[in-house]
Amino acid sequence: MQPTFMNLKVLLPFRIFIEKTDVMRIVAETHEGSFGILPHRRDCGAAIAPGILIYETETEGEAYVAVDEGVLVKTGLDVLVSVRNAIGGTDLGQLRDSVEREFLNLNEQEQSVRSVMAKMESGFIRRLVEFQHE
Repeated sequence: MQPTFMNLKVLLPFRIFIEKTDVMRIVAETHEGSFGILPHRRDCGAAIAPGILIYETETEGEAYVAVDEGVLVKTGLDVLVSVRNAIGGTDLGQLRDSVEREFLNLNEQEQSVRSVMAKMESGFIRRLVEFQHE
């Protein structure tokens, strides 16, 4: 009997991050915990939590992808994972360092954007209150 493989695509907002056709298993993280997907698992969908997505191929073995939050959908032998950001690697130590650098940088940018947005919102509210008093 011939082994059955899944087709995995990890999608980012503007490009395909990974596309594999010989995937034997996938392990994903959700807010309720991790779960595994084998080729004959029933079709399903899940909200992905930030964490490590693990997949194993016949040719490359086990690989790891750090993913931001997103959605996983399995239909037949196709598994689509759509996330905001992803970083790939085969060594968990190096992947952890990359994630820390990348996500710490994003956190600083997000804090800066949130600060600007808060200033804009407070200015808008102040002008609205002044407008109502006129």
